[in-house]
Amino acid sequence: MPNAKVLAEKQAVVAAMVEKLKNASAGVLVDYKGITVENDTKLRAELRKNNVEYAVVKNTLTRFAAKEVGYEALDPVLNGTTALAISMDDSIAPARVITDFIKKNPKVPFAIKAGFVDGQVVDVETIKQLGELPGKDVLVAMVLGTMNAPIAALARAINAIAEQKGAPAAGEAAEEAAPAAE
Repeated sequence: MPNAKVLAEKQAVVAAMVEKLKNASAGVLVDYKGITVENDTKLRAELRKNNVEYAVVKNTLTRFAAKEVGYEALDPVLNGTTALAISMDDSIAPARVITDFIKKNPKVPFAIKAGFVDGQVVDVETIKQLGELPGKDVLVAMVLGTMNAPIAALARAINAIAEQKGAPAAGEAAEEAAPAAE
């Protein structure tokens, strides 16, 4: 049995991990065995750029934290070398960055074990599918573009009707009114 000081330190680590897991919108567990320092540095830089925390974790302590949060389904993958990538605000970022890294470095022995998204444990296939989705900013731009398209089409239609009836287009009317105001 470990002494009281060591036990207290481990309990503090588990408590901190529980808080991270509770507050995270997504996380991916990976087996990093065999990755070179150079590749690891590149991966960590890309993860930081996408606001994703990445750290090597102890399986036993992670198991305790996962159980406390309700992620018992992660238990079977918590063996061997394990690292955890967590994002607090983007549910897709960890999966996207890690999936991209694996695609760009097929010879690196780096594998996804499992993950969680919005409180649900997900398997490797789901992580890979999430990794194929565009980033949050791109998705927001796509939605805004979709919302803007009908308005732009309406404006073009009104302009075309105005031109057919002999009235100046909206932009031309503003230009004609400006000299008159001088």
